Amino acid sequence: MSLNGAGDLRGRTVVLIGGGSGIGLRVAHRVVAAGGRVVLGGRTASRLAAAAQELGDAATWQTVDTGDTAALAAFFDGIERVDHLFTTAASYEVGPMRELSDAAAASPFDSKFWGQYHAVRLAAPKLADDGSVVLMAGAASARPAGLAPAYVACNAAIEGLGRGLAVELAPVRVNVVSPGTVDGQLWANRPDTVREAAFDQYRRESVLARPAAEDEIAHAVLYLFTNTFTTGSTLYPDGGYTLR
Repeated sequence: MSLNGAGDLRGRTVVLIGGGSGIGLRVAHRVVAAGGRVVLGGRTASRLAAAAQELGDAATWQTVDTGDTAALAAFFDGIERVDHLFTTAASYEVGPMRELSDAAAASPFDSKFWGQYHAVRLAAPKLADDGSVVLMAGAASARPAGLAPAYVACNAAIEGLGRGLAVELAPVRVNVVSPGTVDGQLWANRPDTVREAAFDQYRRESVLARPAAEDEIAHAVLYLFTNTFTTGSTLYPDGGYTLR
């Protein structure tokens, strides 16, 4: 067994659903730099194609929607072996219970929770015994940032899902990464005033007094891929937000 950290990804196949942009793409770059191959999945072909071109010969891609279980099944049918799996693809609404419709309140569970659940379920027959799954939650699970109780509950549920899957899928390792606010692709698509207000709040409320960079979260994911004795854990790369 290799104990060289990133060297453990040489010859490995890492599936990244949502890997065409944001944190998923930063993970892809780290995997390729560590000698691994990536399979990128997502809904937007042009974005995936551009990401694969950026990554070079070690990357392939295929469109897939985590909300469509038949499409997910077809996606994994085309992959011989999955050494590591990470899914960031999700689309949902957040807000106060008194203001959201039932459908909007359910959307984090429909997309973020069940999307990852079904991705793992359909990948399971292809998962290497010495491989891993990393689920994406969020630090709001431990410290709500605002009025969004369904979103808070969804992230907490994903952390519980990680513990349950770690027991069921062993020896495959399953862990959860729960970042705080990240200065990256997600926030770049929001209005400047909304983004800066959120970042200012995070600076005040986190120990390190700044949002994360996408690559810092990707670094945490690579740790969870390559540490062979970590399973059932939730890692909070949140700059100390959950400490206050």
